[in-house]
Amino acid sequence: MSPPGARAQRAWGSGRLSTKAGQGRTRLDTFYQEGCAKLRLPEMFDGTMEAVLINSSGGLTGGDRMEWRFAAGPQTQLTLTTQACERIYKASAGTAEIDTRLTVGEGARLDWLPQETILFDRAALARSLEVDLAEDATFLAVEAVLLGRKAMGETVRTGAFRDRWRIRREGRLLHADQLALEGEIAALATRQAVLGGGVAFASLVFCAAHCAHHVAPLRRLLGPAQGGVSHVTVSGQDKLVIRLIAEDGFSLRKTLVPMISHLRMGASLPKVWNL
Repeated sequence: MSPPGARAQRAWGSGRLSTKAGQGRTRLDTFYQEGCAKLRLPEMFDGTMEAVLINSSGGLTGGDRMEWRFAAGPQTQLTLTTQACERIYKASAGTAEIDTRLTVGEGARLDWLPQETILFDRAALARSLEVDLAEDATFLAVEAVLLGRKAMGETVRTGAFRDRWRIRREGRLLHADQLALEGEIAALATRQAVLGGGVAFASLVFCAAHCAHHVAPLRRLLGPAQGGVSHVTVSGQDKLVIRLIAEDGFSLRKTLVPMISHLRMGASLPKVWNL
C-alpha cells in the first residue's frame, strides 16, 4: 500500500527517428530514445528501412504517456511497426496518451503499420496522429483496435477511447478523423451505426497519386467482411479510406493483412506481425 500522499509511478517514453537517402539506400539520419520508448532497426536487404517501436513498460494505463516523432527524408522508404499489440489497461485515474507525428519528404514513402491496440475494461486512452506530406509523398496508415480479447473471454463494458487523425499535404488538410467511444462501450458497440456487435475494427488510409485503381481489387479482398472502401479527392489530391469491422481479432486480420500487402505492392507485412 502506498503511503499517504504518494503518487503512482507513471510510464513515459519518447522516441525520434529520421532517414536520409544515400548510395541508393534509405539510411539513418537521427535517432533518439528515452524512457520506456525503444526503437530497433532490423537489417533490411532491399534498400528500405524498418523501425520497430517498443514500449518496454509492457502496456499503458491512466497517466502514462508515449510520444513518437518520425521523418522519412526525401527519396527514402520507411516502415514503422510495433513489436507487439499495445495494451491499454484499466485506469484508476487519468488517461493514457499516445502522441505520434510523422513527416514524409519529397518522393518518399512511409508506412505506419502498428499492430493492434487492445483496450481492456475501464481503460482510458487518448491518441493522436499528425502527418505532414510533401506534394509527391506516399503514405499508408493502419490502426486496428480490439475491445478485449474474445478468445480470453474478455469484455470491455465501460471505458474511454478517443482517436484523432490529421493528415496534411503541403500544409492543406487532406484527411481528418475523430473517433470517441466513452461510457458504456459494450452498449455502444451493439448499435448498427457504431460497430454492429463487432469487437474488432480498423481504419486504413492510403494517400498517393492515382490511387483510385486500387478500389476494385481492395473491394474484392473485402469479400463478406463488414466495411467499405472509398476513393476521395480533396483539392485535387487522392486518398483511399477503408473501414473494417469484425467479430474478433483473428477475423479482422484475415481481411486486414491482404489489404495492407496489396497497398504495399505485394510486399509482406513486417515479420513481427507473425511472431
